[in-house]
Amino acid sequence: MGKLLIYLKDYKKESILAPLFKMLEASFELLVPIVMKLIIDVGISSHDKSYVLNKCIILILLGVIGLTCSITAQYFSAKAAVGFAAKVRINLFKHIQTLSFSEMDNMGTSTMITRMTSDINQVQSGVNLVLRLFMRSPFIVFGAMIMAFTINAEAALIFVVAIPLLSIIVFGVMLISIPLYKKVQSRLDVILRLTRENLTGARVIRAFHKEEDEINDFNDSNMNLTKLQLFVGRILGIMNPVTYVIVNGAIVVLLWTGAIKVSNGTLTTGAVIALVSYMSQILVELIKLANLIINVTKSIACGNRVQNVLDMKPSIDKNKALNNIDVEQENIENDSFIEFKRVALKYSEAGDEALSEVSFSVKRGETIGIIGGTGSGKSSLVHLIPRFYDVTAGEILINGRDIKEYDVAKLRQKIGIVMQKAVLFKGTIRENLCWGKSSASDLELQEALRISQSKEFVDQKEKGLETMIDQGGKNLSGGQKQRLTIARALVKNPEVLILDDSASALDYATDAKLRTAISNMKNKPTVFIVSQRSAAVRFADKIVVLDDGRVSGIGTHEKLLEDCEIYQEICHSQNIKKQEAI
Repeated sequence: MGKLLIYLKDYKKESILAPLFKMLEASFELLVPIVMKLIIDVGISSHDKSYVLNKCIILILLGVIGLTCSITAQYFSAKAAVGFAAKVRINLFKHIQTLSFSEMDNMGTSTMITRMTSDINQVQSGVNLVLRLFMRSPFIVFGAMIMAFTINAEAALIFVVAIPLLSIIVFGVMLISIPLYKKVQSRLDVILRLTRENLTGARVIRAFHKEEDEINDFNDSNMNLTKLQLFVGRILGIMNPVTYVIVNGAIVVLLWTGAIKVSNGTLTTGAVIALVSYMSQILVELIKLANLIINVTKSIACGNRVQNVLDMKPSIDKNKALNNIDVEQENIENDSFIEFKRVALKYSEAGDEALSEVSFSVKRGETIGIIGGTGSGKSSLVHLIPRFYDVTAGEILINGRDIKEYDVAKLRQKIGIVMQKAVLFKGTIRENLCWGKSSASDLELQEALRISQSKEFVDQKEKGLETMIDQGGKNLSGGQKQRLTIARALVKNPEVLILDDSASALDYATDAKLRTAISNMKNKPTVFIVSQRSAAVRFADKIVVLDDGRVSGIGTHEKLLEDCEIYQEICHSQNIKKQEAI
């Protein structure tokens, strides 16, 4: 949490002025019991109405000045807290963008959303309260004790006993509750994950009639969160009653000893009332401090969670390429454009390797088919090329150089990739396509639509490229979404095009037209086609067959039908015979 305070550096003035004005308000508040003492002991005792009136005017002035100081402090603290939270949120979002797929997989979407929203809001609230009350409350407590000594040192000893007892209770509860609030936020992550899964998977849940099961799972998780929050609430609930008992006990003792001193003539009535006022001020401030501690406890727990994300080091640092080579500056014409050398990949916290001893080379402009059973490592393989993940063994070469030597941003700019899941964003078709190239002309967009077989259905839309797409592309069919994501990648005019099982929702005829159009592209990109359909890769220049993360065979469709048992099984299961290849 302490590391986050660096984001307050641009609000130094506000961070100083807010507590300063609160201290001024507290100073005026500490003067009120003294004025009250003078009114009782001097004005009322001598029946001097003008004196009482003058002192009442002073009380009103103290109240007005205190209110002005309080409003000013509130303005500066709110400005600092909101600005601080905005900077933390911006930097957290930027940092998340630097994380590789590995860190995102480990952390989970629901956790990142919670920390970007709920946790930062809680930290913002904590900063606001600290700036306003953290200095004010202790100042009032100890200031009241000092002022009590100026009235009567013997009676003020009651304050000396009460204040340490109260401090032990307040800080003891805080130390106990901080780790518990971390658990509360973790269970909130689970609730958010379940909510997100139910909202995004509503159709699947209803299709399998699992509404009751999901409701029960949510209720169980919600009850776990509720029980923990109640447990923490009970601990925090102890604070106020115990505080009231100690302070009111101190007031009783103060009145008792004060009455004796008044009857002995060693203390005035006004002095006793002033001492009771100071004790009441302490009570009010300790209640505020208790609430502050509760909020600060939550804020510290949430701040630590945010800091944990900021402390995560990306396994792929985009700013630290070995030689920071620009792909555009590479004009080396090797026999192999892309080469895998004994590549292995093991996901974080995974038991076995996803890829092992993968070796093959690709010439510029070739079409490479990647095929294999479910879980064979097809997607893992192509995700290594744009460095979404880094190899755990071996190396990948582009133009004879290790892929780690290239500038990551410029490397990815040369690669167009279409993921398995078609993801579109709320906006127009044009806005979605321009993710590939922000300055793309209408001619370039139309060409991408033509190649991706999207032009026909886009032209049928009343507004064409200006047609609005709902969040997640909910107003499009699965095939339409896939074709638009392919078009988005083609707008980049990439040197390397990766189609990661991105035509699974297309019929065979449309899929064939798509592959033919890509093969006839003017810039002749190097194409990687990942598919479970043998028909989708049969005309590739080279087919890589994967089985359990290892290369089972490499060659053309005809060659693999001859000597690769795994490929033969795939083709046989899809009713493709050897004769059809001729």
